[in-house]
Parts: sequence; C-alpha cells; structure tokens
Amino acid sequence: MIKAAKESFNVMNGEELEEGYSAKSREKCDRSSEIGILDPPAGLAVGPPALPLKGAVVQSAPQIMAPKGSVPPPMPQKKQVAPPPPPPPLGAGKLFNQKRATGKLKRSSQMGNLFRDLKTKMEGSSLQVKPSSRTKKQLGGSAGGKEGLAASLAELTKRSPYFQQIEEDAQKHAKTILALKIAINSLQTKDMIKLIKFRENVEAFLENLTDESQVLAKFQDFPTKKLETIRTAAALYSKSNLIVSNLKKWEVKPPTGQLLHKFDCYFSKVKEELDAFERIKDEESRKFKSHGIDFDFNIFTMIKELMVDVSSSCMELALKEWRETKGSMVNKNNGCQTDIQTKGNIQLLWKAFQLAFRVYSFAGGHDDRADKLAKELANEILCDSSNQ
Repeated sequence: MIKAAKESFNVMNGEELEEGYSAKSREKCDRSSEIGILDPPAGLAVGPPALPLKGAVVQSAPQIMAPKGSVPPPMPQKKQVAPPPPPPPLGAGKLFNQKRATGKLKRSSQMGNLFRDLKTKMEGSSLQVKPSSRTKKQLGGSAGGKEGLAASLAELTKRSPYFQQIEEDAQKHAKTILALKIAINSLQTKDMIKLIKFRENVEAFLENLTDESQVLAKFQDFPTKKLETIRTAAALYSKSNLIVSNLKKWEVKPPTGQLLHKFDCYFSKVKEELDAFERIKDEESRKFKSHGIDFDFNIFTMIKELMVDVSSSCMELALKEWRETKGSMVNKNNGCQTDIQTKGNIQLLWKAFQLAFRVYSFAGGHDDRADKLAKELANEILCDSSNQ
C-alpha cells in the first residue's frame, strides 16, 4: 500500500512539475516576444507566422480611409508588350539578296533559265574540263595554256596576208618612219600655216600604209599622242580659217528675207561649234603647249569681227529696201501705204535687228558701223509703229 501510494505520488508530482515547466516556458516566450528578443535580424528568412492560440482573438490590420471627397489614386497599368513579329516565310533569306521590283515591274522566274539556254545556243556550252589530278588542265590540250594560245595566234598572224602586208610596210618604210618620228618629236611652232603644211606632208605618207596604227606600233616610242595633237590643232585652225574665208566673201544681195535666213542658219551653226570649243579651250590650250604647239587663238576673234561685219551689211540692205519700198508704196497708193505692206516690212526690219543682236551677244560687242546701223534700224521700227 505504502509503495503504491509513493508511486502514485511521484507520478502526480511529475505531471505537476511538467505542467509547471510548460507554463513557465510559455510565460517566458510571451515576455520575449513583447520586448522583441526573438525577432529575427534583418535579411534573414522568416518562417511562416505562428498559428494563434486556441480561443485567442485575431485583430485585423487597420485600414487607411481616404478623406471624404478625394479622388482615389489610379491603379497602376501594366505595360503592354508588342507581340513578336511573325516568322519570315520560307526562302525569305534568298529574297533579301535580290533587287525588289518596283511599280508595275515583276521579276520573272524564267528569265535566268532562258538566258542560259540562249547563251548556250548562241555561244556554245562552257563546259569545264575536269582535272584528273590536282594540276588543272588548260583548254587546248597543252600545259602551256596562255603560251600555247599566243603561239597559235602568232602562227595565224604570220599566215594572214593582211598582217604579212603590215610587216612588209614596216620593213619597207622603216627609214621614213624613223625620220618622221624625229621630225614629230622636234616640232615646236606657233606658225599655224607651217603646222598645216607639216600635217599635210605627214598624212600624204601615212595614207600609203596598209594599217597606220599597226605599222607605227612596231616602232618603239613612236610619238602617237603628239601626232594626234598635231592633227587636232591643224584641223581646228583649218576649219576656223575656212569660216574666215566664207565670211570675207559672203555675198550680200537682195532679197533681204533670203539673205537673213541664209546668214542666220550659218551663224547658228558656227556659234554652236565655237561655243562647244570655248568650254574646252583651256584644256586644249594646255595640251597644245605641252606638245610644242602655240596655237593662234586670234582667229576666233577674227571670226567674231567678220560676223559683225556681215550682220551690219544685212542691216544696211534691210534699211535700203525698207526706204525704197516705203517710198514706192506711198506713190502707188496716193500717199498711203496699206497696213499689210507696212506690217510685212516692219517684220523684216525686226528680223534684221534680232539677228544683229544675236551677233552682238556672240561677239561681245559692235563696231561703230554696226552700232550706227542698229540705231537707225530701231528708229525706223519705232517711228513707224508710233504712226499706226
């Protein structure tokens, strides 16, 4: 009995002790949580919140109320992300390397094949010889390639009568060509007449050759460029001299209408040619001087002066015909001239003045005679117009 009572006492005592320890530890935890001893340091992961004790009242967080009458702040909107572009169609990579057709033009899928077929038909197939080893074989069957082709061409050249004649010319005229080479290199002149005669002598010899360029090419360092410059300078002066000759002997005769038309056409042609040369005059002058030719550009001044002279003669004839016609018409019509006749004659005077003005602009001025005639012509037109 006593033993059983002791064991019962011990068990009960142990349970009380255990309950006392549990109550003390809960009390200690509550105090620690109140003073913040058990709060985890910043940066450390915090476990899930402890569940509330049974029967405890859970308080919700206080809600902040907006003041009355205020507008609630807008909710932040999510940024809209553009959808990704669709994948390129099959074969799009090849299309980027082709030029796009614009407007109504469209590319044809058959043009390439047609071109290759036609090229094969017209020019033959361009099949390549497959090498049997690492060394590529050349067309023609010889390892020499270009050397073999050159030898074949040389052989054909020797057999050609045309090239045989070139060889004969080179051997036959060797002394003359060498002398011509020295004469061209040593030419230094400002006498255009001498230059023209020199060119005529050279052309008289060169025209006997079968092929001038082929024959002269067989003589080393032949002055081909200087020869061409001599030809250019001589031809330019010869043509300019011909214009001077034509203007000097220009026939001024009635009727005035035909004279004005003829001279107007010739003047327009010469003006176009001289204007074209004026654009390259400096360049040509430097080229002439570099080859020892001091070209006489005064001939262009002479052409302009002669143009003014012929223009003055045209104005003079127009005034003469106008005054004669005006007087005869007044006598026939009892002191009156018809409007049709007057307008026709005025138009003729006006054409003469227009041509004179164009020549004046081209030449850059008038001489005393031309200036006087132009004023008389203008006065006749103005006076007759004021009387109408």
